[in-house]
Amino acid sequence: MNRKIDSWVGKRVWIIGASTGIGAACASLLLEQGASVALSARHQARLEQLCAGQPLALAMPLDITQPAQVQAVCGALQQQWSRIDLVLVVAGGYTAMRADDFDLAQAQSLMDLNVGGVFACLAPVLPLLLKQGAGGIGIVASVAGYGGLPKALVYGASKAALINLTESLYLDLHPRGIDVYQINPGFVDTPLTAGNDFKMPALMTAHDAAAAMLRGIERGQFHIHFPKRFTNSMRLARLLPYRAYFWLINKVTGL
Repeated sequence: MNRKIDSWVGKRVWIIGASTGIGAACASLLLEQGASVALSARHQARLEQLCAGQPLALAMPLDITQPAQVQAVCGALQQQWSRIDLVLVVAGGYTAMRADDFDLAQAQSLMDLNVGGVFACLAPVLPLLLKQGAGGIGIVASVAGYGGLPKALVYGASKAALINLTESLYLDLHPRGIDVYQINPGFVDTPLTAGNDFKMPALMTAHDAAAAMLRGIERGQFHIHFPKRFTNSMRLARLLPYRAYFWLINKVTGL
């Protein structure tokens, strides 16, 4: 559904959310394969550490909840590079929440980060890609966006929104020569999941998750999900009638 990528050599990739987890691992893998990589996140010191000794890496700190910062960094990259071949929006947050501990301020903050932050990235990136008539954008959602899950009252809703968003983006951008990637990881061992107090099936390392993400992009896939033994079971569960779906989720999670 997208163009295949045979080599990363010479490609220019902007990773937003690159200081830890999948984003940092993805940056390392791309640099190893000869890509020029701009790393963005809030933590400048961590970005500079990742870029140390990497002549093809740029540390470009920003906060995606501040649209002016995203706009400024995008403009700086346009001056630094003649084009951007791929933008990966990996940044996001997680707050466990159920109906009996619903907190409006936390809910709004998480939606502002996970959804509003992506919109802030699209604002400067879409005009750039449309002007180029080429390139691509990948947005990391989550398997939690496939269907309702315990403790994901707001997080799941934010990721479901991103799944819908990427589908609409594909319909608009693919005819214009721009690739779109919907990326849905399962459980990945990152700072976001470190505090989970429940069993996480098929838990992956950040390195393995990043490698799976890049393989999907290289193959030109639109819907990239991993690990498939877990994500496919979630996709199949979503096809069940609600009575069966709710019973299965309660039985599997014990929540």
